[in-house]
Amino acid sequence: MPDDLIATLSAKLPSVSRWAGAVARQLRRHDIGIGGKTSGYADTDALTLADLALQELLVAALRDMGPAVRQCRIEAEETSGDLGRFARESDWVIAIDPIDGTRVYRDRTGSAYSVMLHLRTPDTVRYSLVYFPEVGDEGTWLEVRDDRIVLGPDDHGREARAALDALPPIVPERRARNRKILVSGFLERDPERARAVTAAGFDAMTAADKGDAEEALYPMLARGDFAGALFHTPNVYDFPVCVHLARVLGGDAIWAHDARPVDFRALWRDERANMLRLPGIVACATDPALLRPLAAVARDWSRDRYG
Repeated sequence: MPDDLIATLSAKLPSVSRWAGAVARQLRRHDIGIGGKTSGYADTDALTLADLALQELLVAALRDMGPAVRQCRIEAEETSGDLGRFARESDWVIAIDPIDGTRVYRDRTGSAYSVMLHLRTPDTVRYSLVYFPEVGDEGTWLEVRDDRIVLGPDDHGREARAALDALPPIVPERRARNRKILVSGFLERDPERARAVTAAGFDAMTAADKGDAEEALYPMLARGDFAGALFHTPNVYDFPVCVHLARVLGGDAIWAHDARPVDFRALWRDERANMLRLPGIVACATDPALLRPLAAVARDWSRDRYG
C-alpha cells in the first residue's frame, strides 16, 4: 500500500492543488470572511468561505482517487467535505490545510498563503505538497517525497505533474547555514520567548518580525533562509511539513522537555481552537547540531498553551 498510495497522491494531487489555488484566487476578490472560531486569537480564528470550499474540493478529489486513498484517515482543519467516506482508524493519515495563512489571505495583506496536504504515519511524514497560488507569476510549488525536495515556479503551459517534475531538486549541502529560528505559538509571549532564544545564541524572530505576510516558513526552510523553528503546541495540519523538511535535510524535530523525536501518536485536541495539536513545545531544525541546544532553551517552559 505505501508505494502505491504515495504514487497515486503524487500523480493526482498536483492538478487538484492547482485547481484549488485557482478557486482561492477568484474567491479572494470578494468579501468571504465568516465567523465560527472563538479561541480568542486572530490567526487561529481566521476563517473564510474559501477554507470550506477548497476543503470540499480537496476531499472530493481524494475520495475519487480510489480505495487505497479512502483507506486512509483524514485530518482536516475544517469540517466540510465527504469525510465519512474515509477510514475511521488507520495508521496512514492524509492531513489537509485548505488555506494555510488564512488571515493573510482574508485580509489581503500578502501572498504567503498556500494549499497544503501531507501524508504521514504515526512515526513520520511520507509525502508533502504545498502550492502557493499567488507567489510568482503562475504560482509556486513545494514537494517533499522520499529524499527529494523541489521548490520553484509553476508553469501553466505544462500539466501540473510535469511542471513539478521539471524543477531541480534542492541539494542540502549547497544550502547556506545560519541560526535563524522562528518562534511561534506562544501567543502574547512570542516576543519574550524569541528574546530568550536569541540570548542562547540563535537569531530568533516571531512571525511579525519575519514579515509573515511576505513568505511562509516552508520555502525558507527548504532554501536554508531559516535553520528551524520553536513551536508551542503546533497543529497537525501544517507543522508536519516542517518536520518532513527538517528530516529530509538531515535534521529532526524533538520535544523540548525530553529531547525525544516527535511522533504523531499522542495528539491533543485543542477544544478552544477546535483543532488537533502536538502537545508541548517542539524544536525543529534542519541542522542537527542546532537541535538539542534549541530544545534546551525551552526545556523548562510551560507546556500549557493557554496557561
